Amino acid sequence: MTGLPVPVPGVSVRVVMNRGGCGPFARFDADFEPPGGEGGLELLSAVSEQRLPAEFLPAIREGLAQGLGDVSAAVLLTDGYFHETDSWPSAYRIGAEQAGRAALIGAGLLPPEEAASLRWVHWPGSPRLRRPKRAR
Repeated sequence: MTGLPVPVPGVSVRVVMNRGGCGPFARFDADFEPPGGEGGLELLSAVSEQRLPAEFLPAIREGLAQGLGDVSAAVLLTDGYFHETDSWPSAYRIGAEQAGRAALIGAGLLPPEEAASLRWVHWPGSPRLRRPKRAR
């Protein structure tokens, strides 16, 4: 297992699948660091339970593991938010998977072109992609 070679701070996840109505919602910010001595995935939260209940942390961990694949990293959640009705573990899982992939791009372990598939995440240096205009 390889480790994240450089820090990738300021990864921001905003999953909003239905603007203006009900639907899966997740929001959190994270800093990615090279792994500690034991390797693997280390997830720590500096976010209060009122802003991001612990019930969503297993989904975030699962998504990060999927997104990072075989790359070890230490991840610190620096902010978060939930909605009592619309926040679902699946939304946090999806967002965390994309956050893991974003960290790999930010660290140079995936090509920048991979960013085109990341809909719900932004990070310092992420490309500003233009979406194709819809036909009317």
